[in-house]
Amino acid sequence: MKHFLYFILLMFFGCNQSKIEAEFRLTDPQNGILFEKQEPLSFSKSSSEDPIIKIDENLTYQIMDGFGFTLSQGSAQHLLGMNPEARMEILKELFGSEENSIGVSYLRLSVAASDLNEYPFSYHDVEDAEKDTLLLKFDLGPDKKDVLPVLKEILAINPEIKLMASPWSPPSWMKDNKDTRGGKLLPEYYDRYALYLVKYIQQMADEGIIIDALTVQNEPLHPGNNPSLLMLAEEQRDFIKLHLGPRFEESGIKTKIIIYDHNADRPDYPISILDDPEAKKYINGSAFHLYGGNIEALSEVHKAHPDKNLYFTEQWVGAPGNLSGDLAWHTKNLTIGAPRNWAKTVLEWNLSSAPDLKPHTDRGGCDQCLGAITIKINKVLRNPAYYVIAHASKYVLPGSIRIESNEPEGLPNVAFKRPDGRIVVLILNESKEMQSFQIQVGELSGKMVLESGAVATLLL
Repeated sequence: MKHFLYFILLMFFGCNQSKIEAEFRLTDPQNGILFEKQEPLSFSKSSSEDPIIKIDENLTYQIMDGFGFTLSQGSAQHLLGMNPEARMEILKELFGSEENSIGVSYLRLSVAASDLNEYPFSYHDVEDAEKDTLLLKFDLGPDKKDVLPVLKEILAINPEIKLMASPWSPPSWMKDNKDTRGGKLLPEYYDRYALYLVKYIQQMADEGIIIDALTVQNEPLHPGNNPSLLMLAEEQRDFIKLHLGPRFEESGIKTKIIIYDHNADRPDYPISILDDPEAKKYINGSAFHLYGGNIEALSEVHKAHPDKNLYFTEQWVGAPGNLSGDLAWHTKNLTIGAPRNWAKTVLEWNLSSAPDLKPHTDRGGCDQCLGAITIKINKVLRNPAYYVIAHASKYVLPGSIRIESNEPEGLPNVAFKRPDGRIVVLILNESKEMQSFQIQVGELSGKMVLESGAVATLLL
């Protein structure tokens, strides 16, 4: 009998007992098992003194919006390089609801260029731009050639997918250094930039694409990227409360405003903005990355402002990838750790890459970012981020609510109750040895064994 995983569930009705079958998926790098569905198993009663993961569906936390990736311009170009049949096959696998799909339910987009574009650009790079006070020459431009066509194919597969947009930089003419990289947004252009973001949301809506949420600035404390912008907390606060919030309100924009969108080492940044009631009234929540700090910092922000939401929006896997190490770290900190610290989304960076890891901008673009999949013409290689997200997105449907579960030593886990009433449990064995443990859900009890570094998702 294979020892990488077994599952025993018991249900009692008074003195009677019945058998229960549990569906689950397993990724076990030691044994070459990659998100494989295991045969349903049902067993009789057993007793054990193993550690117990207790699930309490009566103690609830945040409602989940979804799990997914960023659709960069490069990702769109890789997909468009495939023939239509091959592209549709991988898009259905990523975004569909079929048995062989992983059900990605959330995507992040860049407002104009990110550093995974061929070159930096904005939607208002025109002559005499400063004289166009109403931004009449605003145009989605380059995105119409790649991001929008792919996004429309995705929406045809999953019309309910939620979209978040993040700007890397305003148009360079609005900045003090007149460059796409670094610099600050000039105060005299705060209102014009708010109009720029309103026009983005409106023109995307004209294309049939609804932006659910907007982060004000990607990585506002990292001006070394290309494109990028340095935006201190007090600047973001004033931009929102005096310009962006009122502009959204008067334009009837329902898109959520999300602040920060940077590392967990600076929870003071979003807290200081939310401490201002005039800014706070326009803000839905805060977004985080984890290139610095600890995931528990999200709970600090929740404790300070429990009425505002939290989102995890970006984490990269460095090429060439290491499935054992990447799977364990990202599962512990992101798909388990972020929801346990109140995040409503978990997004990896980014959807796809090419074998040469292009495109990326010069002067600061990421040249080691490995996508969830690598596309070479019509061939697809699934990378660590694919499996990290798949273990959550396949089963934790949008609208699922996180429920209570304890964490025995070496067994990070998180549990959710779906809208259909079924319970999902995601578990990692982060110890160096095979782990035997119990799961308890009300009157259900079970026993599992996971190899070191293995990840399991169970659907009860």
